[in-house]
Amino acid sequence: MRYGVVLFTSDRGIAPADAAKAAEDAGFDAFYVPEHTHIPVVRAAAHPQTGDSSLPDDRYLRTLDPWVALATAAAVTERITLSTAVALPAEHHPITLAKTIASLDHLSGGRVELGVGFGWNTDELAHHGVPANKRRTVLRENLAAMRALWSQEEAEFAGDFVKFGPSWSWPKPVRAGVPVLLGAGGTEKSFGWLAAHADGWITTPTEGDLGAKVELLHRVWKEAGREGAPRVIALAGRHNAEQLAVWADLGVTEVVFGLPDKSADEVRGYLGHLGGKLAVSA
Repeated sequence: MRYGVVLFTSDRGIAPADAAKAAEDAGFDAFYVPEHTHIPVVRAAAHPQTGDSSLPDDRYLRTLDPWVALATAAAVTERITLSTAVALPAEHHPITLAKTIASLDHLSGGRVELGVGFGWNTDELAHHGVPANKRRTVLRENLAAMRALWSQEEAEFAGDFVKFGPSWSWPKPVRAGVPVLLGAGGTEKSFGWLAAHADGWITTPTEGDLGAKVELLHRVWKEAGREGAPRVIALAGRHNAEQLAVWADLGVTEVVFGLPDKSADEVRGYLGHLGGKLAVSA
């Protein structure tokens, strides 16, 4: 299995570049950051963890732009994968977002992966003009439009929410395309969307019964006619060797640990300690 870390970025604590460099030096394979453009003060949407409009962490209000954060990380690292857990492409125009992601991928030597979510905060999405009942459709169209720009010399797209005529856009991603990972609850509906539009699954922090859900994902993937196997990225809490062994047997391809909201020195110490437990090497 690969091992990664996710930094809940904010305007306090360790900077993304410092965290990514420390993670790479400690032997980790992947570095993730989240996204919220803003948080509406008055919201009807319930947070998945609290079950109401309250937030479990004030960093939701303070999240850094993910692509700026990852660009700073790219400048000080050489091999670690640069990812989002998760970004919200439905809140962006796909032409400009495709340019941003392709530019970062080009400048980083092809290290970008795109973790996406449908978006639990429907009030946030509404401020971007996305109807709550069209989150999946908008995300699907935006991804398809970006893929057209990434792969076609003269790209064009016509959908319900995105339309543009033949256009040039460079750079193209270093690889054939940027891998897309869906962060969502492990349901048959989500896996059906994933099998049609993504390359792997990022679990939610509170996901239970991972064995049954990985089995369901593989069944849906195969029924959709996809070749090979989907990637499975499991979000972990504390290090648990027994759990990691079980996940490896289930076919989990990557485990991602959250970084503490502490000082830069404490985060570096945590990374060194965790890397030692996992026996990763720089």
